[in-house]
Formats: sequence, C-alpha cells, structure tokens
Amino acid sequence: QGQLMESGGGLVQPGGSLRLSCSASRSISSFNVMAWYRQAPGKQREMVARLTRLRVTQYADSVKGRFTISRDDAKNTMYLQMSSLKPEDTAVYYCYAEVPVSLWGQGTQVTVSS
Repeated sequence: QGQLMESGGGLVQPGGSLRLSCSASRSISSFNVMAWYRQAPGKQREMVARLTRLRVTQYADSVKGRFTISRDDAKNTMYLQMSSLKPEDTAVYYCYAEVPVSLWGQGTQVTVSS
C-alpha cells in the first residue's frame, strides 16, 4: 500500500514559518485524500488540513489563513506551509493518506517557542 514519511519539523519562534513535507513510497496521483493531523501532549489527534485528489481543501478553524496544504503528484509529496506560528501549534504532525486504506506517517515534531 505504500509508506509515508514526514520531514521539516523543528523549533521555531512564535510568528515564524515552517514547511512540512510528506513523501510517499509510491505514486500519490491515485490517493483519494491526503491530510495533515497533529497531536499535542495530553490532547487527541486532530485534523489540521485536508486535500482531496480533486484539490478540494479543508482546514481546521484554528489554522485557517495561516496554513496551506498542497501536493505535487510528480514528486509524490504533500506539503504543509505553516506561517504566523503560535505556541499552541506545538505538536507532533502526522501525514495521512486514504488510498483507500489508511496510511499514516511516523510524525514530525513542531515546537513553537521563544
């Protein structure tokens, strides 16, 4: 079914930017849905941004206007451009794909702190 691997996480100051990448081990052109989720300590995993094969996007209210999800089928990669980061964005960010079976990456840590 394939594997997903995130990269691009790290430590950033409030107001800063980061771009996360999710690389797939196979072609993503047929993936029905790709998405980013995050899980903060002591909290449930939540959907951050979602992108369908038809390029329909959906964002959590907390990130609207600050985060942008995109995919490059030629590179088998999905991205999450994050700007105006806040301390409450601190979490492990996971890549998800609906193949239609569910695929998850291993997660990448994003820490927003001064």
